[in-house]
Amino acid sequence: MSTDLVRLTQAADYAARQHIAQRRKGERAEPYINHLTEVAALLAEATDGNDIVLLMGGLLHDTLEDTDATYEDLQERFGPDVASLVAEVTDDKSLPKEERKRLQIEKTAGKSRRAKLLKIADKTSNLRSLVASPPAGWSRQRLSDYVVWAHDVVRSCRGLNPRLEAAFDAAHQEASRQFG
Repeated sequence: MSTDLVRLTQAADYAARQHIAQRRKGERAEPYINHLTEVAALLAEATDGNDIVLLMGGLLHDTLEDTDATYEDLQERFGPDVASLVAEVTDDKSLPKEERKRLQIEKTAGKSRRAKLLKIADKTSNLRSLVASPPAGWSRQRLSDYVVWAHDVVRSCRGLNPRLEAAFDAAHQEASRQFG
């Protein structure tokens, strides 16, 4: 069996266990792992599965931000490349939400190629989720603001992967149509 396949399934297992009690914000309250596997699938499809670090990063991208996982734990389990990628896309939760959102727009342009691809996949998944199952209690304006913000974050990630960008553009177009 391929070592990469073993590593990928270990990352999926770890992500599922770390996010076991978490649900998506949408009305359907899907298990959070659905988002992580969709992000990894988008990345796999866009890169023909040729970057195991990126795929593992897709599965693990919210562990530092939303669970008690530590950088050291990720580094020990999955190596420094995966841990660094996850850290690179992790927001500083000690900052107010609006500041974190502003920093994502401002700092994404300076991130690595992998981090930018992961950002596109993450925002694509989030927009698809908004359309399929909008969060209860979100006003039309809040939904519209998220759609605009996601576009602003992804703007500096262009020119890296046409397939992934096409998936984002389709999700953005649908979300804009529904909430714009």
